[in-house]
Amino acid sequence: MAAPRDIAVAGCGPAGLAAALLLARDGHRVTVFERFNAPVPIGSGLMIQPTGLAVLRGLGLADALIARSARIERLFGTANGRVVLDVGYDTLAQPGLCGFGVHRATLFAILHEAVFAAGIPLETGRRIVGSELVSGDRRRLTFADGRSSERFDLIVDALGTRTPLAPPCGRALRYGALWASLRRVEGFAPDALEQRYRRASTMAGVLPIGRPPGAEQEQAAFFWSIRADRVAEWRAAGLEAWKEGVRELWPATTPLLDQIDDPAQLTFARYAHRTLPRPAETALIHIGDAWHSASPQLGQGANMALLDAHALAIGLRTADVGTGLAAAVAMRRRHVRLYQSLTALFTPVYQSDSRILPFVRDRLVGPLSGRWPADRIQAAMVSGLIGRPLAPLALTLA
Repeated sequence: MAAPRDIAVAGCGPAGLAAALLLARDGHRVTVFERFNAPVPIGSGLMIQPTGLAVLRGLGLADALIARSARIERLFGTANGRVVLDVGYDTLAQPGLCGFGVHRATLFAILHEAVFAAGIPLETGRRIVGSELVSGDRRRLTFADGRSSERFDLIVDALGTRTPLAPPCGRALRYGALWASLRRVEGFAPDALEQRYRRASTMAGVLPIGRPPGAEQEQAAFFWSIRADRVAEWRAAGLEAWKEGVRELWPATTPLLDQIDDPAQLTFARYAHRTLPRPAETALIHIGDAWHSASPQLGQGANMALLDAHALAIGLRTADVGTGLAAAVAMRRRHVRLYQSLTALFTPVYQSDSRILPFVRDRLVGPLSGRWPADRIQAAMVSGLIGRPLAPLALTLA
């Protein structure tokens, strides 16, 4: 084990909190910096896949996650009555694998509670605007108020897609989504992510997410695909006009829509496709969305972030920071490239203005979705297991 280092973690999302825990457990002196006065999660539901669960298991947090989430056995979608997506985890080689639908607040709470219990310092109200090298191989953070942090051997950038610690790259995606967390109702499978499509320009989905902190009942995340440049138009048209369109696509959503009486209940999420060409430099590494971000079509964001954090901890067990960062990037680069490519390939099939791609999806790809070997390939993609990402990290599925 290398000598303990002074490490700053920028960002209090899943990537930052997991990295802080893993690094502190290896004996490093870790401080987390967060811009909000009271750290809170942003967004609604996500899926923890077998890959992300392997990292949480190593942290001793898997049972807490499972107890507060919904077990997802299947992903199912139709368009105009045709089945165009039918993915079951039971097609994978190892029995018992599944996903877990969870509210972001639940994942945040589990990780945040563990960081607090570990006594890791968390400095809030620190709006980071950059970093600078000092003493040749150490670095400090700079803040919006003109002040700077102390010097650190390493800064871990977990500030997400719009991080100020990395140069801009990639592109904003045309489509995003409106999200809401609602009381789960009858009429939807309790163990499936269900979706409805009209071409690729209209999509609705319902994902069971267990019981988030403060919720009295089981909840489901409802999402509606929408172009970013049409959000203002959506607001101006009013909720009832929008609900009418949703009910037309998917009548069963009516009990969910009845719970929405204020546009503020819906959060618009923007997406971007970007991959930093240099995820590590002197005394600085970018992980999670700060390194690679994409559309959530394959549901890998939080899972990739957890894998990045685990790889970083392994890398820093070597002799020096520079060698450790290079090792961490090497452990993850292949898997990152693979999923960035797959997401770029599949996103237009489900979120775009194309008419040709959804036609091919509905009449060619859809009928093959539930048949071998397409079913196993799709399950491997959704679970994050294509590319065997756990092997270099010494992680297992059970």
